[in-house]
Amino acid sequence: FDEPFSGFDPINANLIKDEILQLRDEGASIIFSTHRMESVEELCDNIALINKSNKILDGKLNDIKQQYRTNQFEVGLLCSDKNGLLNQINSQFVVGNSKSSCFNNDLRLLISLKKDENSTDLIQFLNNKAQITHFTEVIPSVNDIFLKAVASNN
Repeated sequence: FDEPFSGFDPINANLIKDEILQLRDEGASIIFSTHRMESVEELCDNIALINKSNKILDGKLNDIKQQYRTNQFEVGLLCSDKNGLLNQINSQFVVGNSKSSCFNNDLRLLISLKKDENSTDLIQFLNNKAQITHFTEVIPSVNDIFLKAVASNN
């Protein structure tokens, strides 16, 4: 299929997507090209990224996503002293894009870990400082991976 969802309204695009997924689940190999990376995330087990007619990346989607992990975590915390907590976290970890909201003492952070640190270290540190309300690893999207692969290939 070449751009299998192009020109379809959302209802019919979903019907086509469901048919493709059913074929895949029945063991069929399906090859399609698309510029819509969200379709790649939804439908593909294996991918090949092509830039200017050259294959720049290929393999199992999950393996590629693991290869491009950034060791970043999105964290939500409840605490009474946001500034004090931020100072403590900043002394131990790299914090970017911090967002804090005013109600319920909710603090949202994007924390980057060093190569020798892992999520367990971060959870243990945070668990002793505040109530963790949200914790998830930020895995790059296929779109982000494509942009990074193209940039490093040029």
